[in-house]
Amino acid sequence: MAKKEVLRVEHVGMKFNLSQEKVDDLKDYIIKLLKHQISYNEFWALKDVSFTLNKGDRLGILGLNGAGKSTLLKVIAGVLKATEGTVTSKGKIAPLLELGAGFDQQYTGRENIYLYGAVLGFSKKFLDEKLDEIIEFSELGKFIDVPVKNYSSGMKSRLGFSVATLVEPDILILDEVLSVGDAKFRKKSEAKIMSMFDKGVTVLFVSHSLDQVKRLCNKAILLEKGRIIAEGGIDEVSEVYLEKTK
Repeated sequence: MAKKEVLRVEHVGMKFNLSQEKVDDLKDYIIKLLKHQISYNEFWALKDVSFTLNKGDRLGILGLNGAGKSTLLKVIAGVLKATEGTVTSKGKIAPLLELGAGFDQQYTGRENIYLYGAVLGFSKKFLDEKLDEIIEFSELGKFIDVPVKNYSSGMKSRLGFSVATLVEPDILILDEVLSVGDAKFRKKSEAKIMSMFDKGVTVLFVSHSLDQVKRLCNKAILLEKGRIIAEGGIDEVSEVYLEKTK
């Protein structure tokens, strides 16, 4: 039986313009811009990136800091629009990128469940039904009724993870999100992700923990300065990555 393709990334490039000028305020910027005194350095965070994933594939994206890993995930998730190339996906994508980035700092954890859930496309009825489950999984206890501005970054991430993983997506995008909280919560988060694998979810995963990538993924790509320099099975690409880190 032929495998079902769910994601195709073709010749994707992402260019950023880095200003070389020191500008103190908006007025100064506009004046310099009108006088053509602003110059930019072109920086390609990604260049000519291509790969395909089939249903159930679990892709680890490896690379040193600045290799373009998070930029690639944001392009695939639709957060950033690629400068060139195309991304074609089938089914629902659940991006777990910056957990809790959509929280309102003045609202309580409970209120933010509804706010963040609405951003992710969940109905109030669905969230009503899942509320106890979310609170229990987040382990926030009485802090659920405290404004989020008083939360630690780990508490925000735990709540964000608990809401975001309610879905059963076709494609799951994970950027360093399994490193949040204490060891016990990390283990629980990983188990939750593993349970989603059983339903045939396709995964793109970035983590600084190579052991974790090897545990969760069956294939990998290695990025260097925005380009793929190795791809294939997780073990063979991991070996190339380890050589690069020596």
